[in-house]
Amino acid sequence: MPLGKNALKLEETGMAHTKIGFIGLGNMGAPMAANLAKAGHSITGFDMTVQAADGVTMAASAQEAARDADIVVTMLPNGDILRAVAADIMPIMTSGALFLDCSTVDVDSARTVADLAMIHGVASVDAPVSGGVGGAAAGTLTFMAGGPEDGFAKAQPLFDIMGQKAVHCGAAGAGQAAKICNNMILGATMIATCEAFALADKLGLDRARMYDVVSTSSGSSWSMNAYCPAPGVGPSSPADNDYQPGFAAELMLKDLGLSQQAAQAVDADTPMGARALELYKQFVENEDGRGKDFSAMLPRLSERGHS
Repeated sequence: MPLGKNALKLEETGMAHTKIGFIGLGNMGAPMAANLAKAGHSITGFDMTVQAADGVTMAASAQEAARDADIVVTMLPNGDILRAVAADIMPIMTSGALFLDCSTVDVDSARTVADLAMIHGVASVDAPVSGGVGGAAAGTLTFMAGGPEDGFAKAQPLFDIMGQKAVHCGAAGAGQAAKICNNMILGATMIATCEAFALADKLGLDRARMYDVVSTSSGSSWSMNAYCPAPGVGPSSPADNDYQPGFAAELMLKDLGLSQQAAQAVDADTPMGARALELYKQFVENEDGRGKDFSAMLPRLSERGHS
């Protein structure tokens, strides 16, 4: 059971055995729901394609999963689907229940859902995650939450089970804003890290020696130090598993698209974010990057010459 001490704390404070509806049981949602079930909560789940998940009683519809639930958790692919699910289930949710959305979507969708929740007397928190499939399975995700303080407090015991950290970032939509800003940095720094390794190769600089310098110097970053895109260098990462995705390139493309959609909406100048979007779009759509980890940009750059 992940974070067992926290699970014990839930029982002590009467929060165990909460009735939870969980909608969206894909690669991220299924292990998150399983961890909640292991902690003693009653989980009723629904997914359009997934038929079973560990510890989850499967429902025939989203409404069935949400009916009479104390908390409904969603993990969905995009804002349009989130809006549709929210419109479907909120009219039948119990007044005072919590709608906890862990999807990564556009800020406008998060705020629209929060407004809908208010109409139906439901609390709403947008809480996208960082940590990937491995973090979902291990219960070590980071949650970036937006919404009212009381909603965040109600969600906190679940965050303690599914993750290692939760930050209340502000009002509705603030969680999504934090996620897309974070991943815009991540996308740009991963490209810069891959470019540096590709350049080092052509300059005859050993990758391990470059890592030893950069990881302890001013060029250090999470992309270099914790998720190095060069196989056999630094801690184990997807690069050491033939770039099988920990965080797929197409998901990075999605998040960079959300960042630029937000930048356009608020008239923010983000040229590095825009260029990172262009490069990942080319990688995913034209260079066989789909289905690979986003750090697989390194072999792509190593094969190319100066343009």
